[in-house]
Amino acid sequence: MITYPYLKQSATIGVTAPSSGVPDNLHPLLKQACTRLEAKGYQIRRGTTAWTQQKARSASAEKRAEEFNSIMADPDIDAIIPPWGGELLIEMLDGVDFKAIQPKWVLGYSDVSLLLLAITLKTGIATAHGTNLVDLRGEESDEITAMWEHVLCTKKGEGIVQQSSDFYQKEWNFEEPSPHIFHLTEPTTWRAVNDEKVVLEGRLLGGCIDVIRHLIGTPYGDVRKFYSQFGEGKPIIWYLENCELTTTDLKRTLVHMKLAGWFDQCTGIMFGRSGANQPVQDYTVHDVYSELQTELGIPVVYDIDCGHMPPQLTLINGAYAKVLVDRGSGMVEQSFI
Repeated sequence: MITYPYLKQSATIGVTAPSSGVPDNLHPLLKQACTRLEAKGYQIRRGTTAWTQQKARSASAEKRAEEFNSIMADPDIDAIIPPWGGELLIEMLDGVDFKAIQPKWVLGYSDVSLLLLAITLKTGIATAHGTNLVDLRGEESDEITAMWEHVLCTKKGEGIVQQSSDFYQKEWNFEEPSPHIFHLTEPTTWRAVNDEKVVLEGRLLGGCIDVIRHLIGTPYGDVRKFYSQFGEGKPIIWYLENCELTTTDLKRTLVHMKLAGWFDQCTGIMFGRSGANQPVQDYTVHDVYSELQTELGIPVVYDIDCGHMPPQLTLINGAYAKVLVDRGSGMVEQSFI
C-alpha cells in the first residue's frame, strides 16, 4: 500500500541541496523563492547545503546525506524542497537512512528525481516530481506550475485532475525575467506515436531518465520488489524526460530498463518534452518511440508537460493515474489510493 504525505496549511518547508546548491552570485534567487513562500504562509527552514556549491555539488556526499536525514527526521518540518537539481546526487544515496524516511513530501525534478524514485521504490512513500524551489520565486505562477500546492494538499483516498498546458517554454531567457519566471511562447501538443487517442491507467513511476537509469541493478532501483510490496496488482505507467541524451543513448537506456524488468508490469510510457533527443545518423526520437511501442506492445505518448521545458505537471510517484491523450491535449487524474 502506498503511503501519501499531506501538505497542511502553514507548513514548514525544509530547504536542502542533495545535489547542487546555489552559488554566491545566485543567492538572491534562492532568497526570493523563500520569501515568496513565506508570503504565502509557509515557514522556511534553510539548510546550509543550499547556499554552497563547489566541484559540481553543494557539499560532500556525507554532508548532503546527513543534512537530508536531519531534515527528514525533524518533526517540525513538513516537506522538503531542494533549490534545484544538479549532477551528482547519486553520491549521497548510500548515506540516506531509508528506514527513517517519514511521510513528508519531497518535491523536485532533474537530478532530484533520482532521490524521489529511490524513496518510493524502497519505502512505498509517495514523492512528488514537479517544480523546484527556485522556480517559485516569481510574482505570479502559471496555472500548471501552481498546481503543485493543490496536488500536495490532496488527501489519501481523494483525487486531483491536471490538464495539459496551452503553451510551453522553448528556451530559458534569464536576461528578461517574466512575472512568473517562464516564457511560455510555444503551443503545447501532447502526441501519441500513431496519432491515436490513448487512455492509460496505472501507478506512476518516473523521473529524469538521464539519472534514474543509474538505479538499475542497485538496492535503490528494485522495481519488481516495489511492485510486489506496494503495487497492489496495479500496472505501472512510466513518465520519463530526457535532459541531455542523444537518441542512441536514449535507446540504449530504454533497452537496459527493459532487460532489467522495469517494464514488466508497464501499461504505457509517457515522455516529456526535450531539448535534447538529437538524431544520430538519421535515427530520430520518433524512431525510438515507435520502436519502443512495437517492442513492448503498449502505448507511448510524448511531449507531455514534464521536465526541463516548463511548465510541468506535478506527478506523484506511486499515485494511481488515469491519463488521456487526444487531439493534442492531455489530462492526468491522480488518485491517492
